[in-house]
Amino acid sequence: MIGLSTAENLKLTIGNADPGDSFETVEVKGRDLATGVPKVLTVDSGEIREAVSEQLNTIAGAALTALERMPPELAADLVERGVMLAGGGALLKNMDSFLRSVIKIPVNIAEDPLTSVAVGAGKALDNMQILKGLERG
Repeated sequence: MIGLSTAENLKLTIGNADPGDSFETVEVKGRDLATGVPKVLTVDSGEIREAVSEQLNTIAGAALTALERMPPELAADLVERGVMLAGGGALLKNMDSFLRSVIKIPVNIAEDPLTSVAVGAGKALDNMQILKGLERG
């Protein structure tokens, strides 16, 4: 057993959304669940990918569903411009190429994925009159 901060650190240092990419290992300190005694173990990037694979597939499935349900005009725009990844999941190595391989359109990562949604929402609030005009047009 390892703590949440150790798990997050492992995900970001050796985690990889692409199973064919490099193989890395790291030693971590945790607790043996059988004995309750502290233990050092080696974790590899394949184990991390296996641990996050369900979430990766959920994200890919949600993206496909959203693409299937959107108006054709918007879908056509996305084929040309692609989608933008934001949030902590965008920091996983090769997340963009993994998603690109599933949804078959360009995938980009936001410049600062951890704050981009909040910054964008703030900009939208600053420009509510413009957005309200789009709603009517």
